[in-house]
Amino acid sequence: MKIKDLIPWARKDDAAHPDRDTDRENPIATLQREMNQVFEGFWNRFGKGLGDLDWPWGHSEAKSDVVQTDNAVEISIELPGMTMDDIEVSVTDDMLTVKGEKKVERQEEKKGYYLSERSYGAIWRTIPLPPGVDGEKAEASFKNGVLTVRLPQTPEAQARVKHIEVKAG
Repeated sequence: MKIKDLIPWARKDDAAHPDRDTDRENPIATLQREMNQVFEGFWNRFGKGLGDLDWPWGHSEAKSDVVQTDNAVEISIELPGMTMDDIEVSVTDDMLTVKGEKKVERQEEKKGYYLSERSYGAIWRTIPLPPGVDGEKAEASFKNGVLTVRLPQTPEAQARVKHIEVKAG
């Protein structure tokens, strides 16, 4: 193999072989494709939002559910391994923000070895709220690793809801 065989644009015989899969035979193109996959995988993690980054202690995402009922908006977020002290919840007129930070430290010393492990993970999730949510009356509870926030709707927002009867077709 010659050096020019490694450079795709230096090969003049590619035009003569239209059936040839140059990416498979070209180590530079293969390396480029693999590097692109590594970087795309890395940047795709950030494309999901900072609150969706992988958890270092095994859980891949903080799953959340948002449900709007006739009189409230209820949001549930899974926060595995966290305690109430690790969580901060705030609300504005149109946003709910949940921040969590978990630090795990483990040390073990036995005959012949010493083990010290530390891991850290943070979540920051911002959820847009519909108009008419009363943030002053928001309630939050935390049980079994799940944060539940209930935001009641104002009477004006409840009055604007119109139920439509569905008839058979």
